[in-house]
Amino acid sequence: MTTSTRRTGAPAHVADAPSFESFYRGERDGLHRALTFAVGDHRLAGEVVDEAMVRAYERWSRIGRYDDPAGWVYRVAMNRARSLWRRSRWVRPGDPPDRERPVAELPDPELWAAVAALPRGQRDAVVLRFVLDWSYDRIGEALGVATSTARSRVARALPMLREDLEATS
Repeated sequence: MTTSTRRTGAPAHVADAPSFESFYRGERDGLHRALTFAVGDHRLAGEVVDEAMVRAYERWSRIGRYDDPAGWVYRVAMNRARSLWRRSRWVRPGDPPDRERPVAELPDPELWAAVAALPRGQRDAVVLRFVLDWSYDRIGEALGVATSTARSRVARALPMLREDLEATS
């Protein structure tokens, strides 16, 4: 099984990696959107994505050569969000969004509730597949699971989402 730390072919030179600036400009907003959807809190998502981006910047000579640096940032941001949930009173996925917190980038409330009710692994896979339009290979890399597991998580989640959304219609 490969992880997000897998490198392509022969060792790459730092010059072969994209610049951090172009990576940041190209990936930050999408990662923020995906994390907002996954954690249900726009502010928390921004905080953890920014922290993960700082970590990526500090290690860019290595991270920039990964097959999927955005997957690494996503994983680091989710780990940070989970750590904050354990230590504080942040809203956890599955809880309804707090109306005091900005959640403007979340979809309609019924869809949010259906996605939030999914088990964590399925929720993460669905968010990466449909919010960021990532391939199953890329989802597997980001979540540290096999491609077939990523595909299976999405496949199991879709009937659950369909059933939940039909029940609320």
